[in-house]
Amino acid sequence: MVVNVECLSPHVAMPRADHMRLVWRAPFRSEDRVRVVTWTCDCRATVYELCHAAGKAFIRRTHRLHGESEVRETYR
Repeated sequence: MVVNVECLSPHVAMPRADHMRLVWRAPFRSEDRVRVVTWTCDCRATVYELCHAAGKAFIRRTHRLHGESEVRETYR
């Protein structure tokens, strides 16, 4: 991750040559409580959050464009 001195949270770095492509799905709504462990800076259109719920971890991606948000999540 890249840290911008003007922002409080890190920014996503460019993908590495050995990166793994994630599968994004519609949000899974069975957990009542989700704990966000860490997140990327919200100065960009896309924000990523590392989340824990019901003993499992997943990544949540929120893409904001023209006042609308699309939320997608990885598998648990």
